[in-house]
Amino acid sequence: FREFILGLVPPAALVFSALGSILFGLATPTEGAGMGAFGALLLTLAYRKLNWKGLSDALIKTLEITALIMFLVAASNFFGAVFSRLGTPMMLTEFLLGLELEPILILLLIMAVIFLLGWPLEWVPIVLIIVPILLPLVEQLNFNLTWFGILVAINLQTAWLSPPVALSAYFLKGVVPEWDLKDIYAGMMQFMVIQLIGLLCVMFFPQIALWLPGVIYGN
Repeated sequence: FREFILGLVPPAALVFSALGSILFGLATPTEGAGMGAFGALLLTLAYRKLNWKGLSDALIKTLEITALIMFLVAASNFFGAVFSRLGTPMMLTEFLLGLELEPILILLLIMAVIFLLGWPLEWVPIVLIIVPILLPLVEQLNFNLTWFGILVAINLQTAWLSPPVALSAYFLKGVVPEWDLKDIYAGMMQFMVIQLIGLLCVMFFPQIALWLPGVIYGN
């Protein structure tokens, strides 16, 4: 029991302090991330696992990931600006509204497109290129933007668990190289089913996603 407490409580407190501070408006996402990094450093020190080599490797890896994300953000902003300049969002909005489909059918179509794009693409280009193109359409359909954003997040999580690509499987393979991809896929399937059920529940019962933000931030 002591090992369970020592293994669970400190990481849980770290996650809550970082995400909770953002959720309750005590810190910006950047400040929350900084608190999380500092807390992780303190935990490593408390567990007596901190050494110069580990710290150096972590800093180098952080630099690599940060550079990659910044490059993706810059490229995504460029393509997003080009598409916006060409009038792609309005053309797409006019085309789909011209089909005279029910709003829920258009939403299902949007979710299907995002799901398919989630196979080969990271979240950065989807969020920074595809979502801004879809926003005028979402606003025309009078969908709640918070609800739509949560749907996109759940959808992308589901896509990353879904074969044939399943990016999450490759992330896990990188962490545990000795695990076979076939076994990872088999273990992920039940989580993908749960994600799909959750996505449909949030889609057809929006208050599941909107209740807590409404309580914290008001309507």
